Amino acid sequence: MSVSQVFEQSIQVHASSTTVEQCITDPVLMHRWLNPALRCEPIGEWSTEVGAKSRFIIKVPVLQPTLTSMVVEREPGLVVWEFRGFFKGRDRWECYPNARGTNLVNRFEFQIPNPLVRYGFNQFASKWTKQDMQAQLRRLKRVAEEEYLKTDLV
Repeated sequence: MSVSQVFEQSIQVHASSTTVEQCITDPVLMHRWLNPALRCEPIGEWSTEVGAKSRFIIKVPVLQPTLTSMVVEREPGLVVWEFRGFFKGRDRWECYPNARGTNLVNRFEFQIPNPLVRYGFNQFASKWTKQDMQAQLRRLKRVAEEEYLKTDLV
């Protein structure tokens, strides 16, 4: 039986929660901070409303592993995607407004049912995944702060 793993990262963003949330929900802005080795495409119309589905494809030669995701929770400042594929789990993005802008928390909770895939992930990809999550948060911070400055100049 597979045990859940949790990777949680946070970052302080000097931008409003509305701007940070827009970076998480707008596909054009998302593609500016998502890992370039990851392709996200909607299944149907793009949406972050509950029930909306999308596909995340990891661009590696030959295999191109795919996760199908669905929005399962949605409130202002919160989006939770549940996914299935070679992983099962949830990717939670939550904005917490504060005096300096927004604290953004990303919680990635997952199980890998296949023991061979789980072993490979734990041996080779776990550390890379944590580093990639940190890098994505730094890229998202940069995009959100750039977008926020644009709104401030208008």
